[in-house]
Amino acid sequence: MKRVHNFSAGPAALPLEVLEIVQDELLDYHGTGTSIMEKSHRGKEYTKVDAEAKERLTRILGLGDDFHIMFLQGGATAQFMQVPFNFLEEGQTADYINTGVWSQKAIKEARLFGNVHIPFSSEDEDFIRVPANDELELSGNPRYVHFTSNNTIYGTQFRSEPDSNGAPLVCDASSDFISRPIDTDRYGLIYAGAQKNLGPSGVTVVIVKKDFLQTNTKQNIPTFLNYHSHSKRIFNTPPSFAVYMVNLVLQWVEDKGGIPYFQKLNNQKAELLYTTIDQDDFYTGTADVDSRSKMNVTFRLPTEELEQRFISEAEEHGLVALKGHRSVSGIRASIYNACSMESVKVLTDFMKEFRSKRG
Repeated sequence: MKRVHNFSAGPAALPLEVLEIVQDELLDYHGTGTSIMEKSHRGKEYTKVDAEAKERLTRILGLGDDFHIMFLQGGATAQFMQVPFNFLEEGQTADYINTGVWSQKAIKEARLFGNVHIPFSSEDEDFIRVPANDELELSGNPRYVHFTSNNTIYGTQFRSEPDSNGAPLVCDASSDFISRPIDTDRYGLIYAGAQKNLGPSGVTVVIVKKDFLQTNTKQNIPTFLNYHSHSKRIFNTPPSFAVYMVNLVLQWVEDKGGIPYFQKLNNQKAELLYTTIDQDDFYTGTADVDSRSKMNVTFRLPTEELEQRFISEAEEHGLVALKGHRSVSGIRASIYNACSMESVKVLTDFMKEFRSKRG
């Protein structure tokens, strides 16, 4: 079996231990003679999986009984629309912090339902940073304040929650979910596509505070798109295999030591990689130092020709998916929870060798 060092931005690397469990259980789930994919989503085996995943996520995040957890479909892209559909009405204003393409997509959808105020944008700086709290110019009484916690394309990340002046925070946490602690009391809603830190593509986790959900009294929402429909039960056939894998990943996270373990590991991986980049001017980080992501490390080489050679030679060394996003080019190493320290060390060793030959 050949396993490479996978730095894909998403769908991203999954824990080998989880993949081995899936492989072992694929044809016969717990002695039932069928795969979990073949079981009814109303049956006892799958409903147990769903409940376990929600219980594990509640423990990992320390949610208590204040939130509903939903496993939905459509990715974060669907949530760009579903959040304002539920919580923003004509005449109301929501604040959207603009730190990149994904923020822009969310802003575009929100404008279909109500007013959007942008308290900060780094667009004129090519999205190389996120704001400090004293740069936020919030509207007077926002329905909520939306932000993208980690920006995969540009390699930027909020160090902590932005100041919302008491308004509920809504967060697209797709690319740094369960990688570090968050202050859950400040959120009205958190959504995350699973395919970065949490599992395979196909399922999106939505966590909504119960009292925030109760403020959604809109009557003109299609049943499927109304969060109330999904808040207390499995409303429709879910992406059951993806949820099954999410449950296994959450078990793996707990077994490793939860968020404190991964926060420490992610800090160590990022420090090693950024130290290698900053050693001289052969590699150049693209994000402002104070905004650097610990999930997606982006950098450039002196020429695009060298970047192409770097990517090609890296693949020959078993280092894959290092090409930057098509909109910005360069190099991007995504080092989510399942990316091991070993993989980062192999990458940095290669970077040093490449620099010694080509620098």
